[in-house]
Amino acid sequence: MTTIGFIGLGNMGGGMAANLARAGHAVRAFDLSNGALDKAGQVGCYKASSMLDAVKGAEVVVTMLPAGQHVRGIYLGDAGIIENARDKTLLIDSSTIDIESARAVIAAAQAKGLDMVDAPVSGGVAAAAAGSLTFMVGGTKPAFAKAQPILGQMGKNIFHAGAAGNGQVAKVCNNMLLGIHMIGTCEAFALAEKLGLDAQTFYDISSTASGQNWSMTSYCPAPGPVPNAPSNNDYKAGFSAAMMLKDLRLAGDAASAAKAATPLGAQAEALYALMEASGKDDLDFSGIIKLINGTL
Repeated sequence: MTTIGFIGLGNMGGGMAANLARAGHAVRAFDLSNGALDKAGQVGCYKASSMLDAVKGAEVVVTMLPAGQHVRGIYLGDAGIIENARDKTLLIDSSTIDIESARAVIAAAQAKGLDMVDAPVSGGVAAAAAGSLTFMVGGTKPAFAKAQPILGQMGKNIFHAGAAGNGQVAKVCNNMLLGIHMIGTCEAFALAEKLGLDAQTFYDISSTASGQNWSMTSYCPAPGPVPNAPSNNDYKAGFSAAMMLKDLRLAGDAASAAKAATPLGAQAEALYALMEASGKDDLDFSGIIKLINGTL
């Protein structure tokens, strides 16, 4: 049994912390939301009174936070995790944040002699609850080796992406591609319908032809062909359009910094920004089909 401090119990973090508790670890959980903290208590986590209470005595600290500013805020400074963690504590940040912040925080941890990895996830809320997430991990090989057993109790695919920050690189590049694929898939289904081809027939053909992709076969944006897809549940979010837009913006910022051309990524960002502007970014990201077919 490992003592684990877990900070950030939102839609993703709550399921992740629950799986660590079910695996028999002593999970000291903290969140600013009392409701999220109560849910963690119901699945076997100790409800810490503060961030530092969660960190106290922890052999591993896992964080799942909204943005780089939050990660910097809780890790850095005299009142931060790095300064207050015990010697040899392993730090795992599973937030999806900007690459610069990830690398800066890991450098600060290393300066204090602590191992740390950035380990953003893919898979959405259902995978977080089921313990089947994919982790993309940046950090040294020794740090990755220490983190892998813990991550393996929250996910089924654990990849070492290389040096510090490379987990974030893999995440934003993957999700930029996912956003582009989803928009293309939505356009194809919308066009097929306009031309008189129903969604199921088009799916049956294209899912076995050269247009096949994950957005079609696992997360089909058109209602009908994939029963468990959000399109068959009024586009209730598994992965919201707001979260996709966040990742596309991170990808765009990284591309600008690297002077890399990502014209389709920029177009995807612009389209998801229209969902935000219309107040519909709480829908699943596959709900962008409603923007494309004029029903948003």
